Amino acid sequence: MALGERGGWDKSESRYCGVETDFNDDMPHLLSFNLSSGGFDFVVASLMDPNYRPSLMEKDIGGGSHVLPFAGSDLVLSPSQWSSHVVGKISSWIDLDSEDEILRTDSETTLKQEISWASHLSLQACLLPSPKGASCANYARCVNQILQSLNNMQLWLRIPLVKNDDDTTDFIPSVSTVTYAQILSWRIFSIHVYSRVRGDSWELWNSFRLLCEHHSQLSVALDVLSSLPSANSLGRWLGEPVRAAIIHTDSFLTNARGYPCLSRRHQKLITGFLNHSIQVVISGKLNHGVPSVSLDSALDHTGTNVESSQRHSLRPYLDYIAYLYQRMDPLPEQERFELSYRDFLQSPLQGHNPLFHIISDEFCTIEFSNYYLSFQPLMDNLEAQTYETFEKDSVKYIQYQRAIGNALVDRVPDEEASSLTTVLMVVGAGRGPLVRASLQAAEETGRKLKIYAVEKNPNAVVTLHSLVRLEGWEKTVTIVSCDMRCWDAPEKADILVSELLGSFGDNELSPECLDGAQRFLKQDGISIPSSYTSFIQPVTASKLHNDVIPCLCAQVSPLEAISFSSKCALALQVKSHKDVVHFETAYVVKVHSVARLAPCEPVFTFTHPNFSTKKSNQRYKKLRFEIPSDTGSAMVHGFAGYFDAMLYKDVHLGIEPSTATPNMFSCCASSSVCFVESYFDTGLQIPAWFAIFFPLRTPVCIRPGSPLEVWYEWCVASPNPSPVHNSNGRSYWVGL
Repeated sequence: MALGERGGWDKSESRYCGVETDFNDDMPHLLSFNLSSGGFDFVVASLMDPNYRPSLMEKDIGGGSHVLPFAGSDLVLSPSQWSSHVVGKISSWIDLDSEDEILRTDSETTLKQEISWASHLSLQACLLPSPKGASCANYARCVNQILQSLNNMQLWLRIPLVKNDDDTTDFIPSVSTVTYAQILSWRIFSIHVYSRVRGDSWELWNSFRLLCEHHSQLSVALDVLSSLPSANSLGRWLGEPVRAAIIHTDSFLTNARGYPCLSRRHQKLITGFLNHSIQVVISGKLNHGVPSVSLDSALDHTGTNVESSQRHSLRPYLDYIAYLYQRMDPLPEQERFELSYRDFLQSPLQGHNPLFHIISDEFCTIEFSNYYLSFQPLMDNLEAQTYETFEKDSVKYIQYQRAIGNALVDRVPDEEASSLTTVLMVVGAGRGPLVRASLQAAEETGRKLKIYAVEKNPNAVVTLHSLVRLEGWEKTVTIVSCDMRCWDAPEKADILVSELLGSFGDNELSPECLDGAQRFLKQDGISIPSSYTSFIQPVTASKLHNDVIPCLCAQVSPLEAISFSSKCALALQVKSHKDVVHFETAYVVKVHSVARLAPCEPVFTFTHPNFSTKKSNQRYKKLRFEIPSDTGSAMVHGFAGYFDAMLYKDVHLGIEPSTATPNMFSCCASSSVCFVESYFDTGLQIPAWFAIFFPLRTPVCIRPGSPLEVWYEWCVASPNPSPVHNSNGRSYWVGL
């Protein structure tokens, strides 16, 4: 029973809430009680009798065969019930790093037995107990061994969300009915968990996953306690592979009506988890005196009447989580359209890649279940569906129209508007959206225009001619079928307009193209855009980093791609070695499950026109990022890149988070990829850029207060040096 409906579009895993249970060898009853009576969607259930110890069994049996005390046979539930409604909980007593040799041996034996049984049951996940101390090397070694031969099951490592020693942020109840006894119980619960993990629990997780080589099937289940770290410290977990948030009933307050509730900081944390597809699990016993009138007959979060005899003791906590879920702001239509593209790596406009390339004009390359076309912005010609994707971006062209209108007004005084004609050149005209925007700007401002539409793609030129005839622009628009770098213009332009910007500003050769085209421009002419700056920031992005692996690709025709995509992955993704080429390629991605560790810093700025005789587009920049001290340690998996462009004067366009053009950063489609959906008329206005992701071959762990230094061709200089990535453009380049 899901937490609720949010318009029918939310299909994320966070809709489902689980409950942690004690050992029960009657699994059918356990499942029925918690799902049917409790309203939960799954149980986190112990698979083995907690009293079982291998060494004791051997002594009792005398070395003979014995039946392991699992919670029932695999036949007591159907395969779909085991798979969909049960998360296995590994025995909490195990301690593989204990100094007691018998306990250590028993722990390893039991862990392997329980994981083997869970795999036999086809469970989707197992919850591993939290390490008992700061040292977890043997525990991680054993888990890593298991991961090497594990099927598709996920292992969730339980980690308490505890505070740093120097973090003063504490839990302050904001409900007037809080009692001293409640505060004392919260403190005792926090101290009990905190005593096992001193300092920063992220350090414990990081040590464990490093020993397990960042394995993609190892994830985190966070124990959310009554005390929370600072916002910066919490934020870094959004870039980690967190699958579940376990909330103990001791962490809830009591509101004025006697029902459980959470503090505002806890509410914000839980809704953030829900927004990142992290499932909530309720743990513990009823600690709140829910009014008796509500126990006689009550409506649950789905509106169903539940009698007191059937009501689960933890139902009030589930109903509260459902309340938080249902009151979350609905995603805008554009965001819903993009849900399937969150954290999905896409290849940008780039040079030849031996594993991703076009084998003929009628073939494209498929990765996973979505497909994209690998092409060069200058060396290759775009296809019709790519142009269509770009042209759906109404926001971009509105900004261009504003900039052109302002430039026309500045260029031509009102008294000369009827007599003076402005020469405007659109270089890279495509199928004509900038031509249309220019003419609309001229009509709005009452200025006269003469337009040259320069386009090198002969196929797009056919469409341009058709558009000009259809709109009756023959006397105003001259179409030039030529590469802008080779054309000899018959006259100089007053205004030069282009849309050559990539996700990182200059990564689609805008500077090189415009430097070659500015010979068309008068000395006092205007270039739109007039300047643009690239930005980067360090990010924790565990999912993106794990996805940077070679994939088995299949070549199919574009028309076949639609049906091909709908048939799912067809085993396209394969587990392969992480090679240098893929870690030296920049990827276009709708970043979502990432932790932004420091504010963006500007990298390169290009200004047009640039009539300097010593101009050069070679750039070098060394950046220093300061990670806030209350963040704690964090892992840098790479850098997120953005751009901000000044089209003309105060009219700007960009995706840098702090200054992003409305409707361009939070809802956008990549300018560097062609989507399957572009075949259809979705009715959506799709802006043009995602961020760009520069991965690091080896993630770098940074400590509180330590600076991070980087330059592009990217590498890390401090605190731990890494190799220079993409040296001399050996993996990722754009051809002129």
